[in-house]
Amino acid sequence: MQLTALAKSRYTTKAYDNSRKIPQETVDTLLDQLRHSPSSVNSQPWHFVIASDEQGKARVAKGAEGGFAYNESKILNASHVIVLCTRTEMTEAHLQAVLGQEELDGRFPTADAKAGQDNSRRGYVNLHKHDQKDLQHWMEKQTYLALGTLLLGAASLGLDATPMEGFDFKKLDAELGLREKGYTSLVVVALGYRSETDFNAKLPKSRLPAETVFTFL
Repeated sequence: MQLTALAKSRYTTKAYDNSRKIPQETVDTLLDQLRHSPSSVNSQPWHFVIASDEQGKARVAKGAEGGFAYNESKILNASHVIVLCTRTEMTEAHLQAVLGQEELDGRFPTADAKAGQDNSRRGYVNLHKHDQKDLQHWMEKQTYLALGTLLLGAASLGLDATPMEGFDFKKLDAELGLREKGYTSLVVVALGYRSETDFNAKLPKSRLPAETVFTFL
């Protein structure tokens, strides 16, 4: 299916059929797509926590207790849940790990090319850290690029998905021990197969008209 058709057909699922599980092969394909998401200067400032059994999903659902209870059933009834996390700081160890992986993958024909990539990435990190002072937000933007890859990837595999910001970040971070590992939760995505009770599946897609959102110079 072409990407345009996928974009038009996918939607935010409101109810899941908890009797259906995503095949492991499909999960592996989706996670491979997610791992190859784009990010500014290949910074990859993310981590993904996957819950696939009742115990794991229950831990994630703790973040939806109280004022976010409307999302609890989506998490518990989905086949799989992914917590998209963002680094809390751009550490030297992470910068070195990314550079080292690029070298292993054969991206540097010369030592100068390696140094140039390292300097370019550090330049952007320092720009957002010291000048614009929005490094955390910049890293979160990269994680949202990964979210887009995940949602379209899920649609391409015939999966339904629900991205959720409606949860208690502090509670979920504590439950999963994220901040001690240098991360914080950003978005929770439920994945699986829609229930027949999902009202949103029957509603038409709605977007502003093209003449409103495009300006041609």
